[in-house]
Amino acid sequence: MKDLQELEAILAAHKGREGALLPILHDVQAAYGSVSEDAVRVIAKALNLTRAEVHGVVSFYHDFRDAPEPRPVLKLCRAESCQARGVEAMVAALSDHPRVAVETVYCLGLCSVGPAAMVGDTLHGRLDAARLGALVESLV
Repeated sequence: MKDLQELEAILAAHKGREGALLPILHDVQAAYGSVSEDAVRVIAKALNLTRAEVHGVVSFYHDFRDAPEPRPVLKLCRAESCQARGVEAMVAALSDHPRVAVETVYCLGLCSVGPAAMVGDTLHGRLDAARLGALVESLV
């Protein structure tokens, strides 16, 4: 963890909030790139939860990591609509890309303009092999 002060600030921002665990975990993930075991311990204590309860939530949701991903992350939609538009051929081309982490998601809400992908908070639609290749190259 970068520093405990930043984590304490995140916890303070959510103090007294009902259902604060998920918003805290998202903020920690955004700040540190992961939710470390140290962070789990501090969050559990602050929310009067067990470490197992916090870890259970962290491990249940695939967006949370226990270590930062050093590569850019491209989330590629593989829902039915994107499959109907040829995303599976793109998945095969990206499956072993050494400089980009490709994660599968099932629906980005862009069904009418698929295949779709997300990088950070930015959505990309109407992808084909060339546009996806250009997107990947822009990340590395």
